[in-house]
Amino acid sequence: EVGWYNAVLQPVFHLPYPDDTLAFVVLSTPSMFDKALKPFVNKERLKIIRDPVDQCVSHHLSHVKEKFPDQRVDVMFDYEMLPSRRPKFLAQTAAHVAGAAYYYQRKDVKRDPWGKKKIFGVCIHPKYGGWFAIRGLLLFPDIQAPFLEQPAPVDCVSTEEKRIELLEQFNFHWQDGRYRDIIEVKERYSEEQKAYFATPPAERFRLLGLSQEAQ
Repeated sequence: EVGWYNAVLQPVFHLPYPDDTLAFVVLSTPSMFDKALKPFVNKERLKIIRDPVDQCVSHHLSHVKEKFPDQRVDVMFDYEMLPSRRPKFLAQTAAHVAGAAYYYQRKDVKRDPWGKKKIFGVCIHPKYGGWFAIRGLLLFPDIQAPFLEQPAPVDCVSTEEKRIELLEQFNFHWQDGRYRDIIEVKERYSEEQKAYFATPPAERFRLLGLSQEAQ
């Protein structure tokens, strides 16, 4: 529920809903590439005008909205910004409070070795490690869930050494993707998917067989 999220953030980041409002965090798993993105691109290739992944996620979440014709469903996407250039919601915090993935941050390390360096946190999923993405929020403003029990995220990188290694790899060597395998994972991105996400966004159209003109 929204209150779990608002409780851990400063008021400037709060979502403008009552605390007991029902909300869902939407994740994409490694199989999204083959099961959702490629079929979407094949079907909608002439309509793709911005990032194909963003449009694919938007397409599928609009279908979810249609399943609840009698409910108000608000959707927020991970890439959406407010006029202040702040993200509409903090995706990693949302995933953590929902129990979906553990958000490892500098404060989770007792013997901090980084001094004055800026260290960003990263979410790790107990099944997919770092091979997943947080794509959006589905909010149901008409549904109050005051008795919902908050699930704790699985602390799968539980040793000090591993947490330091994770944050080091994510902050200073993120391009090689080693941080994603900080734990034993059940599924990871295919080589094709890795190549896609390693390609600058403007060139991804070519990889999917889309011409730049379509953009």
